[in-house]
Amino acid sequence: MEEKDVAARVARLRMQKGVSARDMSLSLGQNPGYVNNIETGKTRPSLTGILYICEYFGITPAQFFDFSVEAPQELEQTVQLLKRLNQNQLSHIRAVIQDILERR
Repeated sequence: MEEKDVAARVARLRMQKGVSARDMSLSLGQNPGYVNNIETGKTRPSLTGILYICEYFGITPAQFFDFSVEAPQELEQTVQLLKRLNQNQLSHIRAVIQDILERR
């Protein structure tokens, strides 16, 4: 993991949420340029800053740093829904997912 990975992750998650860097900064209780400075690599968030960012996005630090998952919020919401399905329903969903991935 490189410093630019964290900056890109914050930018991607922020854009997925549809908020401006300024609004996110203010929601985190920071100065208006805080998130922009992270995204441009001018500053790095502290561990506490990362925790607040994760809380803002509704994800865990593990989900934040799992760069293989493009949309951790969506994945978490989907997993919560999948937990409510029975075994037969899960088998059908898995088959649909496999079909989608094979068609890529």
